[in-house]
Amino acid sequence: MVIENMQKSNEIMNKYINDFKNIELTRGYKEFGNKNPLITQRFGADPYGIVYEGRVYIYMTGDLFEYDQEGNILNNSYGRINTLNVISSDDLVNWTDHGAIKAAGPNGAAKWGNNSWAPAVAYKKVDGKDKFFIYFANGGNGIGVLTSDSPTGPFIDPLNCALISRATPNCANVSWLFDPAVLVDGDHAYLYFGGGPGESHANPGTARVVKLGDDMISLAGDPAPLEVPYLFEDSGINKIGNTYYYSYCSNFNVDPKAAAELGFNSGEIIYMTSDNPMGPFTLRGSILKNPGEFFPGSNGNNHHCMFEFDNQLYIAYHARLVETKMGVSGGYRSTNIDSVSIAEDNSINNIEATELGVKQVKNLNPYTRVEAETIGTSAGVSTSLYDENAENGGTGNMVLTDIHTGDWTAIYGADFGEQGANYFTAKVKPSKFMAGVVEIRLDNPNGDAVGYIEIEPSEEEEYKEITTKLLTRVTGVHDLVFVYLGEGYKIDYWYFQ
Repeated sequence: MVIENMQKSNEIMNKYINDFKNIELTRGYKEFGNKNPLITQRFGADPYGIVYEGRVYIYMTGDLFEYDQEGNILNNSYGRINTLNVISSDDLVNWTDHGAIKAAGPNGAAKWGNNSWAPAVAYKKVDGKDKFFIYFANGGNGIGVLTSDSPTGPFIDPLNCALISRATPNCANVSWLFDPAVLVDGDHAYLYFGGGPGESHANPGTARVVKLGDDMISLAGDPAPLEVPYLFEDSGINKIGNTYYYSYCSNFNVDPKAAAELGFNSGEIIYMTSDNPMGPFTLRGSILKNPGEFFPGSNGNNHHCMFEFDNQLYIAYHARLVETKMGVSGGYRSTNIDSVSIAEDNSINNIEATELGVKQVKNLNPYTRVEAETIGTSAGVSTSLYDENAENGGTGNMVLTDIHTGDWTAIYGADFGEQGANYFTAKVKPSKFMAGVVEIRLDNPNGDAVGYIEIEPSEEEEYKEITTKLLTRVTGVHDLVFVYLGEGYKIDYWYFQ
């Protein structure tokens, strides 16, 4: 069997080696080696992160291209967005795509809503079981809540109406009833929301906080105003030690005099602190300038969240890196992550937004099943559900799809150990008409090939595992690049042996 596998691998290599030498690799929207933006196969804005059972889950507004009748890309109106994208990682650089939560609209869980923006997510033990909650904005006119037994769904709407609306006490005069943030603090939980112009640019008076009921889907009191100077949008909340950190995006009316006095400008992430989750909060200063200060062409709204993972604080925020590299300028956003540091006086140091991103917190284990939609960076490919007709479709097991010759995907930091790997297995769905080949390269998109898998056409088009003997034993830590030849096939997962 070993000899046969080795012969088969050599036959594939000899058969396709010239094809791979002549392949022009598809241009990606994220340079190999960079960790930002997190994904490029879809957009994702207004990120919110939670940590659950050793993984970070990032939930994002599902920006989608809008087109005119001639097929030209329009500016993002945000009016057609009714899905929330969710990805996860246990190393912060290789992200598994879990699909798009169908939140609002006729095909979503919250059929009463038109839009789903700016998710805020938390989990809490309810009736002895972990329960997950997504609070989302129905445009600028209310906040709904979805629940699930899993961080990736399926999610349902337990109320069949908004949790917070214009009829909620103290909310009728909130200009933008949106952008929630949620904090679970021991046995209690709090929801923060609001934004937009109000009494004045300097003191809009449109921020609110409310204690949630024990069930997380009711209010335990009336929303209370928070005094937040120059508030625009984007509530954020963290508890670090015994201090509560409220953060937000400043509005675009910070004049030079106010900037000199307060130390921040328009469209920056500002933070305040308190010893009480309901406030009042004391202004501390700016921590993240507008994305346009770091990335040319990324000026616009500034939306963030902060989360702690593996004893390190991080910030997730959006910028317009992908659309810029696509040659588009329409306000379509993608999520980045960078590190946050706290000074000895508990102040937050200024944060640098980067394309390089964060360090990998652990190596990937290539000997366990790795979902093909787990990606460090990629070019040309897409993802879709394994079963497009699954009940509560939207999230679930995804597969790598829309593959064409020259497309590629990469994984960062796979540790093969001293003993090393000799075999590679992938679960694939063949094309009916065309053969496909996957070449495995080490360390960069133009690196040395260590193995090939041929995916022969099949009338059945059913998923099956294919195993190949590698051309050489692979040891140590390597980045992996999978380069694709042919089209029409899909990949579910892979692993080494």
